[in-house]
Amino acid sequence: MTPPPVRIAVPRKGRPLEAVLDRVGELADAASVADDIATTLRYEKGLTKGDHHDARGVYERLAAYSTPDEPTAPDYTLLRDSRVGKPRRIVFDSLTVTVAGTRVELIGREEPFRALRTHEFALGFDSADLVLEEVVGLRPEPLTSIADVNERIDPVDTDVRVASGLGDTVYHTLLATPDAHGSAGVDRAFLDAYSGPVCISPRYERLVEAVLGTAVTEGLTFTYPDADHDEEEAAIADAGVGVYLTVTGSTARDHGLTVGEQLFPSETVLMENQHEATGERVASVRQALTTAPTETAIPPQ
Repeated sequence: MTPPPVRIAVPRKGRPLEAVLDRVGELADAASVADDIATTLRYEKGLTKGDHHDARGVYERLAAYSTPDEPTAPDYTLLRDSRVGKPRRIVFDSLTVTVAGTRVELIGREEPFRALRTHEFALGFDSADLVLEEVVGLRPEPLTSIADVNERIDPVDTDVRVASGLGDTVYHTLLATPDAHGSAGVDRAFLDAYSGPVCISPRYERLVEAVLGTAVTEGLTFTYPDADHDEEEAAIADAGVGVYLTVTGSTARDHGLTVGEQLFPSETVLMENQHEATGERVASVRQALTTAPTETAIPPQ
């Protein structure tokens, strides 16, 4: 009897899913399929945002993307988007490929990390940010690298550990106006001496506390962007100091901000539930997924 596939939880959309598709596409000789999925989801994102129009309804498009008679073709599903009016959005559902001689089924989940925490999966991909928000312990000293994340996870809290990063790195970066930082460099030393508001995304409060360390955050007051700000960089400029995910920093500079120290990498990571990740087939898939040259090294646990 054919053994069941190794199931891996993956995000349903966005940059982390594209990073996963790139990695799996290389390993499974499925680069064209991975590219088709990414292209389809970018197109659907544009429709949801109103950037372009399609005369077909959402169910008609969903039917056009689906090929149920092809077992290795991708499947899609619908979600309610969080935008005004809550439009229905087509997102990734599943794809079956072969990795290291083993059938692997990528399963879309809104929160892959939580699906691993509840023991639904042995392996999964998600943003390292969510691990910091959920289970990484807060300490006086800062957390500076993904390689140190596992050491901060209390084994009583979860069986999930980070296995490797995919290298799709952008950074949580310290930003400040010239009035706020003066002649000082925009780095951890500046923030350690600074007292006052620091503008961050509300979903990242615990992450920022972990990255900066509680010894630094004791003197800070977190503020958050409100409806008057179309861009978070504008809110940070009003506050004077902030932490935000940046790629080039060009938008920050457009708002008069100095782009400072890169505090922590935001990266898609492969995770494993150590209680569930047993057996040779799971081990071979995990090994294949963690040996690409772009990986972030994680100390063995």
